[in-house]
Amino acid sequence: MSNHQAPQGPGPNGPPSAGIMQHSAGGQAPQSQGQNLSQQNLNQIVLEYLVKKGYNRTEATLRAESAHVDSDGRPIPTAPDAQGYPKYAKAYTLIRDWAEGVLEVYKFEARRLLWPMFVYAFLELANSHGATESEKFFAAFSAPFESLHADELRQLETIKLATHVAENQTAQIYRTNKYRIPLNTHVYYNLTTFLEQKTTEGGGTILYLIQAYCELRETQRGPLDQYSFDAIVNKARSLNVDELDVQEGIEGAFTGVSNKDIAENLVQLKLGPMELDPDLIADVRSDLEDEDKQNPPPAGKLSLVDEFERNIKREDSLEGPTRAEVPYPPSRARDVVMEVQKIKEYRDRFKIEGRTGGTGVGVSVCMFTFHNTLDSITCIEFSDDTNLVAVGTEESYIRVWNLHGDPLPSIISGTNSGPPSASRRLIGHSAPVYGVSFAPSIDAPDNADASTPSTGPKLLLSSSADGCIRLWSLESWTCLVVFKGHERTAWNVKWSPHGHYFASCGWDKTVRIWAQDHISAVRLCVGHDTSVNQIAWHPNGAYVFSASDQADKTVRMWAMVSGECVRVFTGHTEYISALECSPSGKILASADTGGSIILWDIAKGTQIKRCRGHGKGGIWSLSFSVESTALVSGGADGTVRVWDIKVPTDPHQGADGEVIGNGGQADATRITNQASGSQPGPATAAGGKKKGKDTMITPDQISAFPTKKSPVYKVKFTRMNLVMAGGCYLP
Repeated sequence: MSNHQAPQGPGPNGPPSAGIMQHSAGGQAPQSQGQNLSQQNLNQIVLEYLVKKGYNRTEATLRAESAHVDSDGRPIPTAPDAQGYPKYAKAYTLIRDWAEGVLEVYKFEARRLLWPMFVYAFLELANSHGATESEKFFAAFSAPFESLHADELRQLETIKLATHVAENQTAQIYRTNKYRIPLNTHVYYNLTTFLEQKTTEGGGTILYLIQAYCELRETQRGPLDQYSFDAIVNKARSLNVDELDVQEGIEGAFTGVSNKDIAENLVQLKLGPMELDPDLIADVRSDLEDEDKQNPPPAGKLSLVDEFERNIKREDSLEGPTRAEVPYPPSRARDVVMEVQKIKEYRDRFKIEGRTGGTGVGVSVCMFTFHNTLDSITCIEFSDDTNLVAVGTEESYIRVWNLHGDPLPSIISGTNSGPPSASRRLIGHSAPVYGVSFAPSIDAPDNADASTPSTGPKLLLSSSADGCIRLWSLESWTCLVVFKGHERTAWNVKWSPHGHYFASCGWDKTVRIWAQDHISAVRLCVGHDTSVNQIAWHPNGAYVFSASDQADKTVRMWAMVSGECVRVFTGHTEYISALECSPSGKILASADTGGSIILWDIAKGTQIKRCRGHGKGGIWSLSFSVESTALVSGGADGTVRVWDIKVPTDPHQGADGEVIGNGGQADATRITNQASGSQPGPATAAGGKKKGKDTMITPDQISAFPTKKSPVYKVKFTRMNLVMAGGCYLP
C-alpha cells in the first residue's frame, strides 16, 4: 500500500520516500538512456541556438565554462591551489613579466606596480605562513629594489612572524593605508584584462592584493613625461601633471602635506633680497662716489654708483623680508667695506649669460686635490674670500689651510718659537666632524690699508657625530662656544648669508636655527620623518631648506621667522646628497646618490626639470653662478660638471637639437663610464668589451671636467664666477 502512496512526493522536511525509489528503479533503463542522450547533445544544441540568434558573447562564455566539465556534466576536479611561497612567487613573477613586456612607452608606469606587489606579498606570507616562506620570497625578489628602497628593505627584513607584522611601524603603514597607483588609461585596461585572463596562473592573487591594499587611479594623461604632448596640453589648461605623481604611494608614510595645502593656508613667500639698512645704503653710496672719482670706470662699464643704484632698483622690484621681520645687529664699518667690494666684483665679474646656439660659455675650474688623506676627510669648505679651505675628518679634528701658502698667525702668542704655519688644526670634537662652514666674508679690497677693517672670515662653525656645534675663532684658533641640542649626530651646519644666524640639522629629524649671541636654538623645525642630512639658506636669509635621507627623501622649506614649513618638494627616489639655492632666490637645486639633479621652482613648489650625467655614488656639492644661469656640480664619480639652468623655449628640443624630457628616459643621450670620466672597467678575455653600465646625460650639460681618481667633495662659484673645487686623491 505504501508503494502506491509514495508517488505523492517527498515529505515536508526529508528526502524522497522509499516507495519512490523503488518505483523509479522499475523504469531506470529507459530514463538513464534519455539522460545520457541529453548530456551529450544539450551543450551542442544550446550552442547552435546561440549562434543562430547571434548571441556571440554568451556562446563564448558557455564554451569556456563547458571546457571544465566532464561528459556527465560534473566539474572536472583540479589540483588544489598552491599556498605559501609557490603561490606568491608565481603571482609576483607573472606581474613582473607583464611589466617588463609592455610597450616601452608604458614601462615607466607599469613598473610602479612591482614595489607594492612585492611588499604586500611579503607581508601576507609573513602574516600567514611565518618566517621560512617570507624569507624565501624576500631573498628571491628583493634584489631589484636595493637601489631605490634600501631603507624600507632593511626594515621589512626584520619582519618574520605575524606578531612582527602587527608591531612593525612600516608594516602597519602599508597595511592600514591604501597604496595609490596612478595609471594611464591604456595601462589600466591592459593590466585588468591581463590579470582576469590569467586568474589561475597568479592573476587572481595579484587582483586580491590590489583590491585589498591598493587604489588604482585611472588618469587621462599620457606617459609620465613633463614634456610629453599630454603634459603640455594639461599645462596649457592649468592642470599640474606633477600633482598626479605626488598622489602616488601611501598616505601616512610621510606627513601627507602637499604644497597645494600649504599655499592655501600660508602667506605668499617673500623671495626678494633682504632690505639694506638705510644708514648702510648712505655710507656705501658715499664710498662708491669716492671710488669713482679716484678710479673712473673703464669704457663700456657702469660707474660703481650706477651699478649700486641699479642693484637697489632690481631688489625693490621683488618683495623681500624686512629687517624688522629678521632682526640683525647694527651695521659696522666692516659691513660698508664688504658691500663696496661686492659692487666692484659684481660689475667686473666674468658674466655667464646662458647658452646660445648650443654653445655655452667657457667656465674655468680650479681644482684643489688633497693627498695622503687615507680617506679620512669627510667634508671640505672654501671661504668666501677664496683664501682659506677647511676640512673635517674622521679623526674628530678640523684642519684649515691658507690656499696661497701664507702663514696663519694667531693673536695669542704661543710657546712655539718657530714661524707660523700655513695650516692649523682645531681639536675639540669627540667624534667625526661632518660639517664645516666659514662665516660670510669677502676678499680684501685692492686699496686696503691698516685703517681698513678686515673683511676675511673670522669665525668657523663645525658639526660632529658627538651632537655638538662648535664655533671657532680663526684669529686665536680656539673654540669659543659649544652649542648643544641635537640628539646624537649633527650632520651639517651652515652660516646665514648675512652672518649672525646659522642652521644645523641632525639624526634627530630636526632643523635648528641658532643666533650667534644665544646659547640655545631660536627656532626648532620639526616635520621630517627620518634623519636630516642637508641644509641650505635662501639668499635673503629668511628661509632655510633641509633634505632628509632614508625613507623620507623630501626637501622642506622653513620660514625662519615662524619656524613653520612653507614648502615640500618630493621627487627624489634616492638619498639627497646636496642642496643649494640660487642667488636669484627663485630656484632650488637638489641632488641625490643616483646621479640626478632636480631643479625646483620655489614659489610654485614644482619641479622645473631633471639633469642627469653623473655616475652613481652621490653628487656631493652644488653651486650656482652669480646670475643663476649656470649650475656646477661635483661628486663621487670624480667629475665636475656645468649645467644650463634655462629651460628651452621648445620643450621638445634643447638648444643643441637633442630631445629633452624628464632626464633618464628615451630622451637622454648615452655615454659609457669611460667617457663620463670614471675609469674603464677591465676588458674581457675574448672580446675586449668594456664592462660597466651606460650613463644617461641630458643635453643641458654644458661641460664636464674629469679628475684623476679624485672624488669631488666641494664645488663653489666665486663672486667673480670662477669655479673652485676640492677633492681627495683615492688611488
